[in-house]
Amino acid sequence: MTLERMIRRRAQELHAKTLRERLGSLAGPVCTIGFSAFGIALGYNPVQLVVFAIAIAWSLAGVYVLNRGEWQATLAGDAALATGLEFCGREIKRRIYIHCGILQWCLAPIMLAIGAFFVPAMRSAVREHAKLTNAIPFFVLLVLWIIGFFVVRVRGWRTLQREIDELNDIEMENKR
Repeated sequence: MTLERMIRRRAQELHAKTLRERLGSLAGPVCTIGFSAFGIALGYNPVQLVVFAIAIAWSLAGVYVLNRGEWQATLAGDAALATGLEFCGREIKRRIYIHCGILQWCLAPIMLAIGAFFVPAMRSAVREHAKLTNAIPFFVLLVLWIIGFFVVRVRGWRTLQREIDELNDIEMENKR
């Protein structure tokens, strides 16, 4: 296999990973919108409704910010070797941008919506001296989900770092 073919295949793989990452970043806003719509339908108090609306707006803004102008075509068939390496570098930078933006634009609105839903319920339960043991399974699952989220993020960073290292190695070999 020639170096040009290897870089072309690598560029296509990176582009596919970027598309998967972009599609995966849509899961957070979808969950936020669904959870907030459920909360709005229940319509407890005006403050909660405003917080749910903010969470929805934040999620939609996140979809826009993370994906603006980034749905590009794949590498052209007759592109030169340097262009292929540049394309790979851009794809990795796009994935890093998405990876960094997930916390701000996906996780934060979800946490806001969950907080808006459960904080008033917990406050009223404490005021009425009700047992909070019924909420423990939910909070355990929430904590496990958050821990899992960060474990996946750390693995993603490691993968991105390996890809950057591989690209740097190819560039160094190409310069020789």
